[in-house]
Amino acid sequence: MLKKLIFLFVLCLSTLGNAQNTTLFNDATTAYNNGNYNKAIENYLKIVENGEHSAEVYYNLGNAYYKLNQIAPSIYYFEKALLLKPNDSEIKNNLSYAQNMTLDAFETLPETQFSKIYKSIIGTFSFDQWSYIAILFIFLFVLLYIAFKHFRFSTKKRAAFIGSIISLFMVITSLVFAYAQYKEFNAKQPAIIFTEEVVIKSDPNKSGQELFRLHSGTKVNVLEELKNWRKIGLIDGQTGWLLAEDIKLLKDF
Repeated sequence: MLKKLIFLFVLCLSTLGNAQNTTLFNDATTAYNNGNYNKAIENYLKIVENGEHSAEVYYNLGNAYYKLNQIAPSIYYFEKALLLKPNDSEIKNNLSYAQNMTLDAFETLPETQFSKIYKSIIGTFSFDQWSYIAILFIFLFVLLYIAFKHFRFSTKKRAAFIGSIISLFMVITSLVFAYAQYKEFNAKQPAIIFTEEVVIKSDPNKSGQELFRLHSGTKVNVLEELKNWRKIGLIDGQTGWLLAEDIKLLKDF
């Protein structure tokens, strides 16, 4: 009885939370459409504070900040939305608009054609989406295997057998891609610079030599941590140290 009461209590809290988030989302969208971007941001952030992390909320936050010409938070939330929906063309498009407003520009390190094709294929879906695809093909494999056992005619049995083999191959492929995406996701710790201009040092201290300067909105990858200092890397291979307070991590869900 106690377990049932606890379950009902949690269910009620969840329902109330969802209803509150829906109201906040609708109010935020209305405010955005009326040009009240600060009010829209306030409501969208309340949804995030309630534990709702969705690409739609982050995407709308990015748009609202962009309308206010606040480029760093705009890029920050577009990038967070892209982490949840890596192939969304609208998010990519609006992110590119925001990135064009930043001061820093870098050339990526050269890649082989094979590396580009490989990243393009595994980057089609996120690691959890690849996992769902694997589960789908597992069900398909089981159904085709059962069909193979029950079909009487050789042509149908052959088709079911070939289909089950292909499904099994897709299960393995999807799991491999999911693992590869998961490793890559964990290997990187992306962040956005929020300070207007930050000096990148050669060492994790204020007396370190100045290497170069970066500006708000630039995306970096955190490589190391030492007290209140972070070693960052850029897409062109440059590295250096800055204070942790100058950046905001993207994977802080």
